[in-house]
Amino acid sequence: MADSFLSSLSRRVSGILPKKWRRDLPVVPVVRLSGAIGMATTPFARSLSLAGTAQALDKAFAMTSAPAVALLINSPGGSPVQSHLIFRRIRALAEEKEKHVFAFVEDAAASGGYMIACAADEIFADPCSIVGSIGVVTAGFGFDKAIEKLGVERRVFTAGKRKVTLDPFRPTRPEDVERLDVLLKELHTVFVDLVRSRRGDALPADDETLFSGEFWLGTQAAGLGLVDGLGDVRSILKARYGEDVRMPLVQSSSGLIPRRPGGFSGGFSGALAGTLAAQAADGAMAAVEERALWSRLGL
Repeated sequence: MADSFLSSLSRRVSGILPKKWRRDLPVVPVVRLSGAIGMATTPFARSLSLAGTAQALDKAFAMTSAPAVALLINSPGGSPVQSHLIFRRIRALAEEKEKHVFAFVEDAAASGGYMIACAADEIFADPCSIVGSIGVVTAGFGFDKAIEKLGVERRVFTAGKRKVTLDPFRPTRPEDVERLDVLLKELHTVFVDLVRSRRGDALPADDETLFSGEFWLGTQAAGLGLVDGLGDVRSILKARYGEDVRMPLVQSSSGLIPRRPGGFSGGFSGALAGTLAAQAADGAMAAVEERALWSRLGL
């Protein structure tokens, strides 16, 4: 009788509590993965990396009562290494914690951003989202003609004849381009194999279409099997888990001011000013690089 009374009381109390305090409602934690991947991460410019996202992912997957984890992805791509590391961490946690993973594409999940999305069991996009760009790119500038006009002589000394490759201040060498082409094709193969392993029979189109590096709108991506459907995080999760599903946003903790062991003595203010100035410069360069990545998508 006592157990029945306590159970009845618990139900009545739960009915008047705010949703965020109730333990009887389904919970799907949400992790936002936004920005270029692997660029400089400072208080002045945030980017995606395993170091910056691991804490939030660990927190989300550690919620034992949650049947799933949702990822909000908005990235034009970036570092293939960091993209792959984040992908692997998500898959490892999903298998360890036995969680279903949803990915919801916002503006874009392109290149490395799509690689991360492939860590999900289901991918959804907005009709206007940019999806795809399954390819590998490297770019730079050649200044050899400029320094020749200025009368500047380039001096480089190495041990190892291939130590300097594609030096922007020297004319392009065919053997360097050939070597780079091999590396890019190998990276592309890794990317293609990953997409194939995760999307499987959902991809009806031929490899030449899917893996050309082209990108598509969400509506087109759905037809190509790159996403499972169209929709946003709230509508999909409510349809799947009910109108009362809770969707707490999980974030990694971060601090603006770098800490120094031993307190604030010993010229800390000067060191801090130098650190912040360096971070501001790094942030400015990262912003330029990220802007270039977004511009490739017309965004």
